[in-house]
Amino acid sequence: MDMILIFICIIVGGLMTSIGVHLMPVGGAPAAMGTATGVATGTNMLSTGAAVTGLFTASAVAVITSNIWLVSISGAVGSMLMLAFTMLAGNLIYTQGTGIVPVSGRVAKDPITGRDYLPYKTPQTDGHATPDVSFLSGEIGAFLGGFGGALIFYSLVFYADLNMAIAGIVALGIFLANAVLSAYNIGGTIEGFHDPKFKLLPRALLACFVASLICASFICIVAYAVSLGGI
Repeated sequence: MDMILIFICIIVGGLMTSIGVHLMPVGGAPAAMGTATGVATGTNMLSTGAAVTGLFTASAVAVITSNIWLVSISGAVGSMLMLAFTMLAGNLIYTQGTGIVPVSGRVAKDPITGRDYLPYKTPQTDGHATPDVSFLSGEIGAFLGGFGGALIFYSLVFYADLNMAIAGIVALGIFLANAVLSAYNIGGTIEGFHDPKFKLLPRALLACFVASLICASFICIVAYAVSLGGI
């Protein structure tokens, strides 16, 4: 057991999780009514769904290789695919079922494509669906969150010598701890890196650093006790 590597992986994974959560477009209940930009669910639920998918792909790769980069990137790709399909399905419902165009409520033009939003924005709403900039931001966030979650999982399996099933549960728990702290920092909806709330990230990183440090300490104590046959 390499305690230093466990600390590094869990702390780095926790910080990446926090950044990833702040990049995901979350519209909450207002998005379900087409009056806010993003996916119609909470920050915790959306990030957890992406994390679980990432852990599935990471664990599948971990069975055949112990390469930290392959395992972590596989987790990132799994997370990205989950979120991409979620955002795409939501956009199809909005555009084909409701007849509204994906637009941002925080900027007049898309920072990526330059497309005008104001002519398509429904009055008295904060945008709707998942526009280009939010889609890209979400994919970046899913990559970071999935990579961070898989990194935590890797450290538990190959450095702490935990069973893969147990490591997956513990990794998801650590991921959720950081996701919840980040969600409280956001305090509702967020569109992505262009959203003013993204500037609140530094204080979330500090909180997640402390939380990840505590989790890493606990994991090292448990893993050390297991190695001695105390548990």
